[in-house]
Amino acid sequence: MKDKKWSIGFSYAWEGIVQVVKLERNFQIHLITALLVIIAGFILGLSRMEWIFIVIAIGIVLIAEMINSTIERIMDYIKPDIHPAAKQIKDMAAGGVLIAAVAAFIIGLFIFIPNIIALF
Repeated sequence: MKDKKWSIGFSYAWEGIVQVVKLERNFQIHLITALLVIIAGFILGLSRMEWIFIVIAIGIVLIAEMINSTIERIMDYIKPDIHPAAKQIKDMAAGGVLIAAVAAFIIGLFIFIPNIIALF
């Protein structure tokens, strides 16, 4: 019985990922960016430690975007009319994604710039 509950929970979680990939343009942009970073990482031959930081950074950005999308959906459901509090909540969630993306970008600079310079 425990395995069945786990597989049901997993299928719901997977469906949530599929939905965000299908419906959220910003998530699609983050996925494409992540794919390009992964390709660049393979080309540059990143170290194990560098990969750890890259995977964590990508994961945090994708998680932040999923949470942001969820908050936006909840707010649209609860308060479909434009309301200052709903806007503030959505803006705060979007700000969280921005912070995660900027941090990931900075991590990328620290990792990729020395590897690119080493090529020359």
